[in-house]
Amino acid sequence: MLMIRCPWCGTRSEDEFTYGGQAHIARPFTSPDVSDQVWADYLYVRSNPKGIHHERWHHTYGCRQWFHIARDTVTHEVKAVYRLRDPLLQFGGDDQ
Repeated sequence: MLMIRCPWCGTRSEDEFTYGGQAHIARPFTSPDVSDQVWADYLYVRSNPKGIHHERWHHTYGCRQWFHIARDTVTHEVKAVYRLRDPLLQFGGDDQ
């Protein structure tokens, strides 16, 4: 089981959180010119790296805040926890 450090509540069990998908995904501008393929890529195409992956998590059974985690997909080690407004954290060998 993962132990996740909420930026507001401190370290808690993974059971209190909900995974929210890949972090730092830019929504396409809404206009009639946006193709179906662009929307499909935005909705369904995600990276699946071996190594550091940036994820969104929600503290569902706590403060109910959203935040980002940089997690190693091989070891499941949480490398960093940061707020949504913070920029993408860079680590050596990032796939993103």
